[in-house]
Amino acid sequence: MLKGVGVVPNWQKTKMQEVIQFIKNFFETHSIPVYILPDKLPLLKLPSPVEEFQSWPEKVELVIIVGGDGTFLRVAREMAFTNLPLLGINLGHKGFLSEIEVGELTIFLKKVIERNYTFGERIMLQTEVFRSEEIVFSSVSLNDAIISRGPFSRIIKLDTFINNDFLESYPGDGVIISTPTGSTGYSLSAGGPVVNPALNILLVTPICPHLLYQRSVIVNSDDIITAIVATSSADIFLTMDGQEGFPLHYNDKVIVRKASCVTRVITFQKNNFYKLLHDKLLDA
Repeated sequence: MLKGVGVVPNWQKTKMQEVIQFIKNFFETHSIPVYILPDKLPLLKLPSPVEEFQSWPEKVELVIIVGGDGTFLRVAREMAFTNLPLLGINLGHKGFLSEIEVGELTIFLKKVIERNYTFGERIMLQTEVFRSEEIVFSSVSLNDAIISRGPFSRIIKLDTFINNDFLESYPGDGVIISTPTGSTGYSLSAGGPVVNPALNILLVTPICPHLLYQRSVIVNSDDIITAIVATSSADIFLTMDGQEGFPLHYNDKVIVRKASCVTRVITFQKNNFYKLLHDKLLDA
């Protein structure tokens, strides 16, 4: 018997009240406590971290996230060091990070009760910004770390290194450093490859480079990626998972590596990455 289940809804989605009530009733019928956060507040606009999450490892065995990929990414960052497994229920558009659709609730909640599931691990990124040899920003992310120009900036240049070996001086709109999980996000839109999230690699993808070629570079997950801002007269921003931002200055050094924590996810036998890829992209 599960000792408890945490539920994180995106209250801005339509019909969320009905879905949450269904989940709550289902588990309470089986005498399993349900903890729901936040209470009717828009998760993506709450300050970080959400303090109540800190007590969940003592109360729950898994966390159900109801919404879209944005909600899943936020919770993954908030709970990165708890080791609690996450299960996504999709009420969004593509829902690459969600394991089940809302119409499948009864089938898969029964599997949760029966513990008829497996665990997967998704690598995360640890990103630090050095300014005059001092760390001025640090964060983890599940999808990506993006260095990009502001809305009114011209071309920017980023001197990029892998393990201190020079890779490229990218002129253009910026660079995306992504995990395999993030390969189906912004990196894909920028021309990057689709990568199975079970692989231990990182991707470096330029955004609209002012070059005669545009190719992603795939590196080992143990490699350290460094990007130095080589443009002095532009607005440049670092964005984590498209949700957390930090303004960069000339000569700032952005260092990205595999984080020490992972995102644990709950998966079911009927689902696999290639089927999901077909359902979400190829058959869209």
